[in-house]
Amino acid sequence: MAGALHRLHDGPYARYRSLTGRRWPLLPGATFSLVRGQADPFAPPSRCEVRVDAATAGFAPLGLDAPARRRALAGYLARRARAAAGGTFRVDAGGQEVLQRSSCEVGADGSVVLRFGYHLPGPRRRIDGRTAARDLTGARDLTGALPELVRSALLAPALDAAEVRAFVDAVEDAAVLRSRLPELGLVAFVADGAVLPRRSGVDPRPALDAVPFTSPPSLRVEVDLPHRGRVSGMGVHEGVTVVVGGGFHGKSTLLAALRAGVHDHVPGDGRELVVAVADAAAIRAEDGRAVTRVDVGAFVTGLPGGLDPRDFSTADASGSTSQAAAVVEALEAGSRLLLVDEDTAATNLMVRDARMQALVAKGAEPLNPFVDLVRSLHTDHGVSTVLVVGASGDFLDVADRVLLMREFRCEDVTERAREVAATPTGRAVEVEGFPPVRHRVVDPRSLDPRVRDRRKVSARGTDALLFGEHDVDVRAVRQFTDPSQVAGAGYALDHLVAAGHLDGRRALAAALELLVADLTGPVDGWTGGASADVAVPRPHEVAAALNRLRGLRVLGLRDTPGG
Repeated sequence: MAGALHRLHDGPYARYRSLTGRRWPLLPGATFSLVRGQADPFAPPSRCEVRVDAATAGFAPLGLDAPARRRALAGYLARRARAAAGGTFRVDAGGQEVLQRSSCEVGADGSVVLRFGYHLPGPRRRIDGRTAARDLTGARDLTGALPELVRSALLAPALDAAEVRAFVDAVEDAAVLRSRLPELGLVAFVADGAVLPRRSGVDPRPALDAVPFTSPPSLRVEVDLPHRGRVSGMGVHEGVTVVVGGGFHGKSTLLAALRAGVHDHVPGDGRELVVAVADAAAIRAEDGRAVTRVDVGAFVTGLPGGLDPRDFSTADASGSTSQAAAVVEALEAGSRLLLVDEDTAATNLMVRDARMQALVAKGAEPLNPFVDLVRSLHTDHGVSTVLVVGASGDFLDVADRVLLMREFRCEDVTERAREVAATPTGRAVEVEGFPPVRHRVVDPRSLDPRVRDRRKVSARGTDALLFGEHDVDVRAVRQFTDPSQVAGAGYALDHLVAAGHLDGRRALAAALELLVADLTGPVDGWTGGASADVAVPRPHEVAAALNRLRGLRVLGLRDTPGG
């Protein structure tokens, strides 16, 4: 490779791309390839790949049969590579979450693939082959940045074996704990000693001097994990859990930790053993979003102009209709746990108290409040809910458990809440039962990411997904953790059509079930070999992006998800 770079020296910059598709020896047992070359020095960095065989990498003793262990090791190595790369190479390693990423993948045999960005040097739009050869191969002085990165970050002998194993074991413990929640009758678990607060809204590291979590004795559960052994913590049981307390006492912090509990976290995050069922969905109001043919009839009994709420579309949803649609969309995608914070909910969809019922008769109010539907969601559909409320005591009537957060300490006040709720407020129940969800059949032709015959999928932070000609606003989808995951949702949307999962006949729910198996495989398998940094999203984030696509078309609705 060094010779090829020297021969290209001082040639036109675009000739770098002549190196793509070839694979060169980098070190014994390791090879390098240029996956995508830049067109000019000001384009996004070139995409490069290093492959290290299993014997050279030396990670087989870790036991990598379990996908969670491979994902964890890849996450550890990506972070090591990012630190070792300095400013020379760009390695996507993410933040506090440990996600499967295209930047680093580990095989069951312990082989390692690292993908990264590199700005090929080229002052004055001419190839600087000498600098590239020095960075990529260490030609002449054997101290090139890339060989040194591989030696120090991707080979087991150079790493702290105890630290590597601790990282991998911690992630596997979290994955096992999450998988065991249903058999324990739980939808979430918060370990004793967990640190829930973050340093700030823009710094996701654990807060300094935070109060460690202590579970209420009545809700304490003990679980045996493969590596940590027996751990204790608060079990959040199936049903309706209401979290109350004064402002700034930790209600929303607890809910945010549960929301983040669908992902595993790095050791030292404080939330390593705070987990929620993998399909938990955060629900909020979202003024102005698009809604396409969603059956919101459970929440809306009538619409202006004779519009049918059981087949509702709008380009500019209100707070109440957007939240109603979000609940139904989450159920359609298979969620078994809804997470709702009064602070980000539509008040008029949450509850109508006795005084408002006396003033505005039910016949003049088309909205059915969530307080009257939340119990049916569990009893009739098996969907649990965790609600943070600070203003409406009417939710005490429908709660299975009530938690009080006081100075970031959690108490079980269920019995006291029942005593309070025994005093009638005069409020009447306005609706009985949450009806079955109707399932949409998506027109696959409306999911086209191509612009002038070129696939266009990228993320703008965690605010927007650029998908073909559409700019999809995903700011309210709080379970997106970083831009690579947003991009991953875009590629997954494209794959739903390319793989035939969305074919114009199969319901969206059934298509998402097929997608799950694909997302567990190599990232290249469902991104079409995209030369981009991609993190694997959950099917629920994929559905959330689809639901906000303003070009979405739905061919029809059916009563069952099959077909």
